[in-house]
Amino acid sequence: MIPLVAVAHGSRDPRSAATVRALVRRVAAPGLDVRVSFLDLSAPLVTDVLRDLVRAGHREAVVVPLLLGSAFHARVDLPALVAEVPELRVTIADVLGADLEAVAFDRLAAVADVSDPELGVVLAAVGSSRPAANEAVAALARRWQSRHGFPAVAAFASAAKPDVPAAIAKLRARGARRIAVASWFLAPGLLPDRIAEQARAADPSVVLAGPLADDRRVAELVLARYTTGLAAARWSA
Repeated sequence: MIPLVAVAHGSRDPRSAATVRALVRRVAAPGLDVRVSFLDLSAPLVTDVLRDLVRAGHREAVVVPLLLGSAFHARVDLPALVAEVPELRVTIADVLGADLEAVAFDRLAAVADVSDPELGVVLAAVGSSRPAANEAVAALARRWQSRHGFPAVAAFASAAKPDVPAAIAKLRARGARRIAVASWFLAPGLLPDRIAEQARAADPSVVLAGPLADDRRVAELVLARYTTGLAAARWSA
């Protein structure tokens, strides 16, 4: 079978890489060679993994980005790194993105009463210099608000506004008396910690949902992205 190379961003926080490795270990299919890699900051780098596949005799691979948004890392960084290994024919699958909406909502519902009429929800994400990536998070918050009745505001750890304290202030102005922060992060790390610190400083009673990677549905989605990428590779061959 054509190998699956899962690619995460990478982090200086060892918890992040450990969480990603645990996720990739759960991605399984008979005979499938699944490898973990990173864009930066953690090992092994995706270019090293792709070169290892070439040395092992492979000529094709499907790369699945373990990313929640289609921003600079997915659109620019990853294709540029793949291009550094021209000996391998690589299909890059879609990011995980909005297909993990149910996982994020379930994590929220595990820590907050989502039927509480006085609840306000912050959907916290990394933030991007690409407006469309931030708008995708804001659109998800609006869907939750429409479907579930609580006010919801997107907030970002970097590169975009509002930040978490500003989002909490918006929810307070709209009548929310209790605040929950939903996570749009796969793994723990420095930026989720920043989100948590800012949220607790703004509201010591805030409740915080956990990141998403250890839900079985994330591993299932990674495999589904691989399957779709594999079909695309065969179609274009």
